[in-house]
Amino acid sequence: MKQKSKVEIYTWDTCPYCKKLIGLLDSKGVQYTRYKLDGDEEARDKMAIRTGGKKSVPQLFINDKHIGGCDDSHALDAKGELDTLIFEN
Repeated sequence: MKQKSKVEIYTWDTCPYCKKLIGLLDSKGVQYTRYKLDGDEEARDKMAIRTGGKKSVPQLFINDKHIGGCDDSHALDAKGELDTLIFEN
């Protein structure tokens, strides 16, 4: 499968949910842009604008569409929908 979508993830280095979502993306061979927000409140505020006010991490975007956090992403993956959003078959 070839990646068709731009994938972005907002994280903190010490966040276990961030590590879990990164592990999921890495296991699929997804290429993504990672924004590390550790201690950067200005960057976190910019992320919150994109998420409609959510400030928790991780936050996943595919082709500039807000997907959600770790649980949201894993739920999409369980239904097979995450691959559909990221890859061409």
